[in-house]
Amino acid sequence: MYIVDLHSHSNVSDGILNPDELITYAAEKKVNMLALTDHDDIAGLEIAKKKSVELGIQFINGVEISVSWRNRTIHMVGLDFDHKNKELVQGLKKIREGRVDRAKKIAYGLAMVGIPNAYDEAKKFASHQVIGRVHFAQFLVSKGYSKNVKTVFNKYMTKGKPGYVDHQWASLEDAVNWITNAGGKAVIAHPGRYDMGSKLYPQFFQEFKELGGAGIEVISGSQSLNQIDYFADYAERHELYGSVGSDFHGYGVSHRDLGPTYQLPDKVKPIWSQFLTTN
Repeated sequence: MYIVDLHSHSNVSDGILNPDELITYAAEKKVNMLALTDHDDIAGLEIAKKKSVELGIQFINGVEISVSWRNRTIHMVGLDFDHKNKELVQGLKKIREGRVDRAKKIAYGLAMVGIPNAYDEAKKFASHQVIGRVHFAQFLVSKGYSKNVKTVFNKYMTKGKPGYVDHQWASLEDAVNWITNAGGKAVIAHPGRYDMGSKLYPQFFQEFKELGGAGIEVISGSQSLNQIDYFADYAERHELYGSVGSDFHGYGVSHRDLGPTYQLPDKVKPIWSQFLTTN
C-alpha cells in the first residue's frame, strides 16, 4: 500500500516535532509521500527535504495559507511549488507580519480580563516566527487558566470572548496565484470545517476552480466518512483533484496520526498523480 499524507505540521508553525523529527516519524509510520504544510511559513522545507532523501520518502513542498473569503477564514494548502519564488515568499511574509499584529491584539484582550504578559509568554511556545492562537492556548494551560487547549478556545478564543480577534488574511485570488505562479497546486484544506452549507459550498468551489485552484482535501484528519463522500462528490462535480492529509500536529494533539486511514474514492483523481513523475 502506497501511503500518502499531504498535510502535516512541524514546530515551524504549531506542530510538536521539528522538521527532522517529523520526517523520521513519517518513515516509522511507513509513509511513502509526505508534504510539510506549516501555517504561512516554508522555513522547514529544506531541512525536511534533506531528511526525506536520507530516509527514502518522496517529499512534496507544502504550505497552509490563511485566506479570507466572504468574512470566513479558509485554509488553503499549496503543494509542489518552488519555495524560492519571490511572489510567494513575500506574500507569506506579509501574512506572518499580520499574525504578529493579531497576536498583540489577542494579548491585549486577555490583559483586559486579568491575564498579563500573554504575548511574551505565548512567544515562548512558538519555536519560529509564526505565532498563533494555539501558542496562547498552550501558555494559558501551562499557567492553569484552563485544563486543556480545547477548553481555552471555548473560554477565550471564540467569537465574543476576550481573546477573539477578527482578522483579514490573504484573498483567495492572491493565495491561489502565489501557489500556481510558483508552479504548484492549490488545494482547499479540511473543507468540512467551514460549514458553508449546500448553497455556499458550490459557489466557493466554483470560484476556487475559476481562479486556478486544483484540488479539495477530500480526506482530512477531522473529516468523517460521510464528509469524505460529500466532498468527493464536489471534487468530481467541479473537476478538481482529491487530496488526502492527516493534518498531523504531533502525538496526542491531532485528530489522526500521520498517514490517512481511509482510501480516496475511485471517482476522484488523486492530486499526487501529478507529483509521482515530477519529484
